[in-house]
This record gives sequence, structure tokens and C-alpha cells, in this order.
Amino acid sequence: MRLRRPGFRTGLLLLLLALGGALTMLDLREATRPGPVPEGETGEPDYFLENARLTRFDDQGRPHQRLDTPRLAHTPLDDITRVERPRVRLLDASQRTWLASGDRGVLGAGGNPLTLSGNARLLAPAERWQLDTEVLHFDADSGHAWSDTPALLRQPPQQMRGERFDAWLHDNRARLTDNVRGYHPPDTREDPDS
Repeated sequence: MRLRRPGFRTGLLLLLLALGGALTMLDLREATRPGPVPEGETGEPDYFLENARLTRFDDQGRPHQRLDTPRLAHTPLDDITRVERPRVRLLDASQRTWLASGDRGVLGAGGNPLTLSGNARLLAPAERWQLDTEVLHFDADSGHAWSDTPALLRQPPQQMRGERFDAWLHDNRARLTDNVRGYHPPDTREDPDS
């Protein structure tokens, strides 16, 4: 009995099937590799945290900045942390408490500076003054808080408006500049010496 040699057509069919199988295997190996980071302004976040509290410590290991937020996201591409509805507690060099808040916040690379936007507010409870502005920046290393957007500074019953605000928390100094307008009601208390 003599076996027939496969014909040209059969050989070609087997070769095409083998080539198709090899290409399929290569395609499957490529599909299991992770794809590139989605293109966008900031890339894809590497983590999210909910109901988070971040504490920053000074050179002596003392806590000097605490941020509470219902949600934060960190993007490694720019090393930026974005937070929702941040509530911030700051301590100056004299251990006085300052409070800050906003609708949104951004912590720069390495956690500094902090930028609050949307109804940004800075409170100095010991001095009983409050600053309201649209965007507030804070450099934790120098203790400098500033706003380049119109600001309203209140210390009841007084209030002042300006185009720019600066405060140096460690030095207990503040400055309102550019087109400053104020309301300072007269003192209506009776003078006990008269």
C-alpha cells in the first residue's frame, strides 16, 4: 500500500493554518501587556482616598498642617494631589491655629504649596479675622498665605476689600493691596472718662 503524498493545496492550507495560529498567539501576548497611561492633562490617578486626613510635620517632627477631605486623588505624572472640600488646620511658629477651607484643593509636588479654590477662606480665630477669596495659596515651608484674586478681609465690625492679599503666619503680619476699600464704623461706645 502506497501513501499518497499531500498535494500542493493541502500543504498550502496547513501552512496558512500554522501561520494564523502563530499570529493569534503573538496577538494574545500583546493583549496581556498593560496599555499606556491614558493621555490627558494630568494622566491617570494612582490612588484615591475617601474620608482622608493628611498631616504634615515640620523639621522638628511637630504636626503643623492637617487637611481633612471627603475625597482625594493623586496623579503620579505630575505628583499632584487633588482634594474635594478640604478643611485645613495650620499652626504657625507660635502654635496659633489658623483655619482654611475651599470647594477644591491642590497639593503641589511633595505636598507643597496648597492651593484652595472656590469660596476659599482663611480664618485667624485668635485675632477674630476672616479672609474670603476665590483662590488662596499657602506655602507651608515659609508660612506665607496669599491670594491674587479679589479678597474681602473682615474683623467685625470692620471690613476691607482689595485685589491682592498676603499673610505671613509666623510673623503675624497681613497685607491687603491694590484698590483697597474699607468700612470702619465709628466707635459708638460711651467713654467712661467723660
